[in-house]
Amino acid sequence: MWNGRRYYSLDTYLKETFGKKLYKLSLNGGMTCPNRDGTISSGGCIFCSEGGSGDFAAPSALSLDEQMAYARSMVSGKYDGDSYIAYFQSYTNTYAPAEYLRGLFMPVIQRSDVAVLSIATRPDCLPPDVLTVIAELARIKPVWIELGLQTIHQSTADLINRGYDLACYDSAVCRLKESGAEVITHVILGLPGESRSDMLETVRYVGQSGIDGIKLQLLHVLMGTRLAALYEAGQVTVMSEQEYVSLAAEAIGCLPPDVVIHRLTGDGDKNILIAPKWSGNKRRVLNLINHELKEKNIIQGCFLT
Repeated sequence: MWNGRRYYSLDTYLKETFGKKLYKLSLNGGMTCPNRDGTISSGGCIFCSEGGSGDFAAPSALSLDEQMAYARSMVSGKYDGDSYIAYFQSYTNTYAPAEYLRGLFMPVIQRSDVAVLSIATRPDCLPPDVLTVIAELARIKPVWIELGLQTIHQSTADLINRGYDLACYDSAVCRLKESGAEVITHVILGLPGESRSDMLETVRYVGQSGIDGIKLQLLHVLMGTRLAALYEAGQVTVMSEQEYVSLAAEAIGCLPPDVVIHRLTGDGDKNILIAPKWSGNKRRVLNLINHELKEKNIIQGCFLT
């Protein structure tokens, strides 16, 4: 077991690696996304909010120093440490010229209060000069690159308007590992039209793709998204709490023991969350997943053979 858990949690990994817990500071680098600006599409992925999946990030109008201070104040009530994960979360954070990215990320990773630089992006936004910047950063401190894959199934990728194929993801993982970065892949459970076996197939594939970590996220329906229109028209449904708990537990069993699980559920902004409402109680969901793991005697990696 991992520090008494049945899976390799981010909390366990951080304590093993840094000797303490670290909190994320969500930042905004001022970028957009090729799936929004017309390069690939103007609509974005159907589930993505106006905040570009960065609804908890600091306001982009602030300087990075001001954003850091703002983000620290947001976690000060639950964390009194002095080391953080600087998380560029909103939109696609390598979708800019390499020199801009170097000037953006280098001062942040060099800060004494930043232990890790985490960058959320797309696999199709990693040209060679950007990978060179990532390699430079990774020689200073740990760099996490978070890739929003969501599914391995092309029909679903087309439906959600993802804009790139699975081969692009595979290539990105390989090139990022060569750069010295750690790779964390996002997977959404409950995407329209996918069966339980489809979702578990995605989890198994991702677990074997060379990644260091994974984020499992249930499908959220957020106000102002194209997914919301489909949901309100009765064309999309969301999982019940028990369906998700059972699926997440089985997904854990499908992951290699050395893959760090960075997230097991999600806590979408309650101000714009339409469904599922039960997901708002994150602590309850995590407790139910842990109970399910014990009840079914599931341990990470137990379904690999």
